[in-house]
Amino acid sequence: MKTLPAQELKRRGLAAVEDLLPEGPVEIIKRNRPACVVVSIKQYRDLTVKRRAGARPSVSELFALPARGRRSRKELDAAIQQERTGWGDR
Repeated sequence: MKTLPAQELKRRGLAAVEDLLPEGPVEIIKRNRPACVVVSIKQYRDLTVKRRAGARPSVSELFALPARGRRSRKELDAAIQQERTGWGDR
């Protein structure tokens, strides 16, 4: 993945991204940290299009799924607390 500093994006505008997009996704770096990723419309559609039955889900479909946990936060906190109290017994 190609990277592009945010300052370069500010300086050159969309042309800076368009120059790199043919090589794949472009990661925008802001204050030495990844800030976002820009993909072409074709790559975006490939990620978000519904797949045929039985195929692996796309990234956007995975993010749209509800949480699968079976225990509430309260139950998890109680279990963690109980485990921690047993640490001193060792």
